[in-house]
Amino acid sequence: MELIALSALCSVSVSILLKWLKEKGFEPIQIIVWNYLSASILCFFWFKPDLSHLSLQHTPWWLIIILGLILPSIFLCLAKSLQFAGIIKTELAQRLSVVWSLLAAYFIFHENFNTLKFVGIGLGLAAVLSIILAKGKTQNSSHYHKSIMALIGVWLGYALVDILLKYTSSLGLQFSVTLNLIFIISFIFSCIYVGFILKQPWLTKNMMAGLVLGVLNFSNIALYVKAHMLLKDSPAIVFAGMNILVVVFGIVSGLILFREKSNWMTVLGLVLGITGVVCLAQAM
Repeated sequence: MELIALSALCSVSVSILLKWLKEKGFEPIQIIVWNYLSASILCFFWFKPDLSHLSLQHTPWWLIIILGLILPSIFLCLAKSLQFAGIIKTELAQRLSVVWSLLAAYFIFHENFNTLKFVGIGLGLAAVLSIILAKGKTQNSSHYHKSIMALIGVWLGYALVDILLKYTSSLGLQFSVTLNLIFIISFIFSCIYVGFILKQPWLTKNMMAGLVLGVLNFSNIALYVKAHMLLKDSPAIVFAGMNILVVVFGIVSGLILFREKSNWMTVLGLVLGITGVVCLAQAM
């Protein structure tokens, strides 16, 4: 359980750091670039992917390239959501992206479902609807619409990555190889975007912040995978523990560190979301 708690803490720490750095004048897109550099290096040394036997012909490069483009885009969307919607709503939307992953598992991968999974999905959809529509007292119309768009982007984006990763693994490519290639390609594409399209000057402070963010980002993944390996007979514990702890840590950090205020619709969304996660865990 300690690994699950540490993984959840790293996950929320990524959001806390990203939100805090944005408020301090750092450039999120540059931070995201360097995040992928440190994440790819750590991935190589931690998971030790066998890249030497990588088949250029049989590797689904189109999927790897798509994921390499999508991942930094969603990370940037996460930064926008943290800015406009706050950490509490963002963390819940990110966690409940599992709803789309499960729907894909049912309709695309033809997995068997029981009643509890359908109930969990229904509660998850209701939870996301509640937090997306919840309007803060100080939000103007423009800010509110940006909040909605960013939350929807996070919700759909993380689900899309999860679905594509599952599809990639179904083609026979190892998880460690896939992850390392995606991180490398994300770094390359992000560099091209910042340097040649945005033409931003590279700042050392953004690089240092991004390298730290990459350590937290990768630690979240590594600890979560390790927890699944150690508790391979109890995947429900890992699933429920991770998702619930991330939401709880997100609430605590949002209320204490960033003084975020919640209305009854946000609270309803949190209750529905956590109940939905418990139902989905019980159904595993």
